[in-house]
Amino acid sequence: MPKINHHYTKLATSYLFVDIAKRVRAWQDAHPDSQIIKLGIGDVTRPLPPAAIPALPEAAEEMADPAQFHGYGPEQGYAFLREAIVRHDYAPRGVAITAEDVFVSDGSKCDTGNFQELFAVDQTIAVPDPVYPVYVDTNVMAGRTGAFDGGRYAGIVYMTGTRDNGFVPPPPEEHADLLYLCFPNNPTGATATREQLAAYVRYAIDHDAIILFDAAYAEFIRDPDLPQSIFEIPGAERCAVEFRSFSKTAGFTGLRCAYTVIPETVTAAGPDGARHSVRDLWSRRHSTKFNGASYPVQRAAAAAFSETGSREVRALSDYYLENAAIIRSGVERLGLATVGGINSPYVWVDAGRSSWELFDELLNKAGVVTTPGAGFGPGGEGFIRISAFNDRPQVEEAMERIVSALS
Repeated sequence: MPKINHHYTKLATSYLFVDIAKRVRAWQDAHPDSQIIKLGIGDVTRPLPPAAIPALPEAAEEMADPAQFHGYGPEQGYAFLREAIVRHDYAPRGVAITAEDVFVSDGSKCDTGNFQELFAVDQTIAVPDPVYPVYVDTNVMAGRTGAFDGGRYAGIVYMTGTRDNGFVPPPPEEHADLLYLCFPNNPTGATATREQLAAYVRYAIDHDAIILFDAAYAEFIRDPDLPQSIFEIPGAERCAVEFRSFSKTAGFTGLRCAYTVIPETVTAAGPDGARHSVRDLWSRRHSTKFNGASYPVQRAAAAAFSETGSREVRALSDYYLENAAIIRSGVERLGLATVGGINSPYVWVDAGRSSWELFDELLNKAGVVTTPGAGFGPGGEGFIRISAFNDRPQVEEAMERIVSALS
């Protein structure tokens, strides 16, 4: 008879944002005439960069011409996009990667969730707490953890973020084989300095570990002293993989396009101890399970790297950072401490009480959706995350409502 993967039964609850959606639907059903404002999920609202828009119909017109028609594309991504990524995203930072190191996909959520498939089930993973749930849940599904107890899974090494360490926890004292990092961080909005990332790179080299670095929000960094790529840190090319995305930078949450960068110098051991190229393993997995992002979308992504497109992408992230400043100002008027919102589109708010309690109060009294920090792990209890991804009038009204409700 068919048997389920029993590791799925260890998952603590439904996905965080599904739980939030259920509460929001119940509130809307009870208040059908009220307008709700969503500052919870990190979905963009602003239109695509104008430079990217013509690329979509132009690519579609090519597909209507037999001489230019594109069927299955290269699973790794078209060379024109991979080369643009190297030229515009890495070369200016002095990072020496090649187009062969770049793998285009339809989203960083997929890539960060799927990458663990390359590694043995007995590998120990380390994650920050609070944490983006996908890093944890996909490893639970794979059987890499024990039971869920007290808000955490046995077998995972947790690196706890606190107010004292600015939600940039140090590397763990114990051994881990795979370390998940995300800076600017989701959910806390914290950013890491070069020195802090260098400590992780030293740990990875000393422990023969690999860093899985989620850089989906790097475009929001404005401080020139903060690194925008793990590969700006010497030695990272030996021990790190980086995930980047067009979703938050160019508004591609609906189009879907991202990329993973794996230097050829990153290796992992086989059963006999022989070293294997992680890049080659991912290429094998990628070509087996993925048919490539669509040609029109990749053309639009490449257009976002044009001179005009780059300015427009910058303007988009500026817009959301201005929203974040409005959110921080409103929250601080209430006397609540914050992290993030500077070099990051997320504002992490010290609720001073239960995360879900404040979430429910803001929903019921203000009609504003946030994200309870407890949904990101025990380290998030007592905090909420407020997203800057919405239109300016909505953000301004939401903060007026929040200030009024909590004053």
